[in-house]
Amino acid sequence: MKFVSRTMVCGLIAAALLAEPSSAPAQSTNKTPAEKKSEKKEAAKDGEKKAAHPFRGKLAAVDKNAKTITVGKSVYHIISATRIKKGGKDATLEDGVVGEEVSGYAKPMDDGGMAASTLTFGPKPESKAAEKKKEKEPEKK
Repeated sequence: MKFVSRTMVCGLIAAALLAEPSSAPAQSTNKTPAEKKSEKKEAAKDGEKKAAHPFRGKLAAVDKNAKTITVGKSVYHIISATRIKKGGKDATLEDGVVGEEVSGYAKPMDDGGMAASTLTFGPKPESKAAEKKKEKEPEKK
């Protein structure tokens, strides 16, 4: 009888120790903004596809043979589907002048490069609505 009661007591003590929650601190999942940015940069470097995005800046280079333009440090490929404008009218890649303002929208290509789907050389032309508004406003003295 003593043996059975000792076994039961030891079993209850063991069960109580195993059932007790661990007192180890939980791992923190909160990250600082700097840590989040560095993770995003590392993920982008690991061959992750780039997302479609608008671009704007000074035209740094035009390569007519390779059909590319450089805006800042980014290179954009000009494809047959690229719509090119200058001063609100249709234009060609040859109309681009290094140093002038350029804007557009780029989409990722299968090879990892970026293709410009739209490209505008020079400043954005005023819209028709803005022109009508200027006509209606009386000049102030």
